[in-house]
Amino acid sequence: MSALPRSVTLLSASRLLRIEWDDDSASALPHALLRARCRCAFCTKAARAGAPPEDCSEVALTEAHAMAGTGLNLVFSDGHRRGIYPWAYLRELGALSEAGDVAS
Repeated sequence: MSALPRSVTLLSASRLLRIEWDDDSASALPHALLRARCRCAFCTKAARAGAPPEDCSEVALTEAHAMAGTGLNLVFSDGHRRGIYPWAYLRELGALSEAGDVAS
């Protein structure tokens, strides 16, 4: 299973980030899931401190920026913009989402 993307498409109307991988598979990641699973320092610290998960159901992904070929920096409608999502992590989230193992 490859962790390198062929294309990344921000689908605003359906609130999905679609990633087509170089092995011909694809991931459709809900915006709310991506925001809820942010691994920036602030979100990681809050989770480790036991803070309850934020309700991200109304949060939209507004921008996606490639980060030197290693992943994406995602910008959300709630102003959150510090999370870096490595390709392998996005691939993992896509697999979990497809299997129904995560809540968005």
